[in-house]
Amino acid sequence: MPDVHAAAQEAADLLRTTAAIRTRAQALLARARAGESAHFTIDDAAMDAAVQTVVQVTRERYPRLVFPYHSRWRHFEAGGIDRRAQLDALLGDASAPDKARAQIDLALVSVLLDAGAGPDWRYEEKAGQTFTRSEGLGVASFHAFCAGLFSSDPANHPLRADAAGLRALSTDRLALALQVSDANPLVGLEGRAILLRRLGEVLADNAAYFGAEGRPGRLFDLLSGCDHHAVPPTAEVQAHAILSALLDGLSPIWPAQNAIHGIALGDCWQHSAVRGPGLTDGWMPFHKLSQWLTYSLLEPFEWAGVKVHGLDALTGLPEYRNGGLFLDTGVIVPRDPQLATRTLHAGDEPIVEWRALTVALLDELAPLVRAKLGKSAEEMPLACILEGGTWAAGRVLAQRLRGGTPPLNIASDGTVF
Repeated sequence: MPDVHAAAQEAADLLRTTAAIRTRAQALLARARAGESAHFTIDDAAMDAAVQTVVQVTRERYPRLVFPYHSRWRHFEAGGIDRRAQLDALLGDASAPDKARAQIDLALVSVLLDAGAGPDWRYEEKAGQTFTRSEGLGVASFHAFCAGLFSSDPANHPLRADAAGLRALSTDRLALALQVSDANPLVGLEGRAILLRRLGEVLADNAAYFGAEGRPGRLFDLLSGCDHHAVPPTAEVQAHAILSALLDGLSPIWPAQNAIHGIALGDCWQHSAVRGPGLTDGWMPFHKLSQWLTYSLLEPFEWAGVKVHGLDALTGLPEYRNGGLFLDTGVIVPRDPQLATRTLHAGDEPIVEWRALTVALLDELAPLVRAKLGKSAEEMPLACILEGGTWAAGRVLAQRLRGGTPPLNIASDGTVF
């Protein structure tokens, strides 16, 4: 009798690759183009409008055509404040590896808090500025981190996240840090707190990845090969290796309903038209938060002196800004004109397919945007196109058409969108 667990692990390993994401997304796009999708049609003539919108927004945001990565660090810059410099000042004369570990601790916890905030929540910084949505969650989590909310020893070692600190995090303390109240509601607060507590459990159980103290920042040691105090001048890492470590090391934190024989798959959903070998048949992977986190860890590695290769092995992020770009410019056309009025869930087939179409279309849009801007793939990898870019253009269109709300109404538990 075949080893069921071994087969399940093999399937999970395949579904944790961006090659599987791209192959299956492209197949769903080809199917929609052929008129075989029950949910969407594709209007390729509208792609030019999407490209023009992205190019216009990119030029407005980055007139010198020098682009940073799409990452959580952009949200830490909200309001024109260099919060990375503030963190560096708090870290003082810490070594480059120690700074990278703290930055990774911060980025990982902050990204896991970065699902949709909803339209009514805001965060007021002590300096007087008020932020909403992703920027608000970024700024709020930055200050919570600096105050030691995620540390088991906030008095002596506040600038860290560790297993014991995260396991002890109550929903009430998280609500206080995020300024949540009846008058300032945050979508999915309890789901976020549960996710962070589950993160603490996984960090504690996985010393091979996260060290004895269970710190996300120990991924820096694992992937860079550095010792405690120095980074070798030849240190390098592949972007997909960062993603693989996150998917392998953190897989138990994700909701268990997406699983194959008990192995959690995370942001991976069933679609009746997706084909694949063995136990992977019918599954469409995305790993949006894990890839968003990978994008957000590129800079801590680079700032510490580690060269990161293979950025475009990562995919575009299938969330409601990038996906909204293609809906709002008419590239993706719902067959059901009432789709936008329905309350949908992450596992509903129209949402799974919309996200897959978004991944495949971002790959097609990228070279068109580069051509308009006169940039090569090396000068403007997908991480920069997203930042320039598609995410911002999706937000602009959402603001113009609906006052900022997403194009589809998705009930969120705080772990995907």
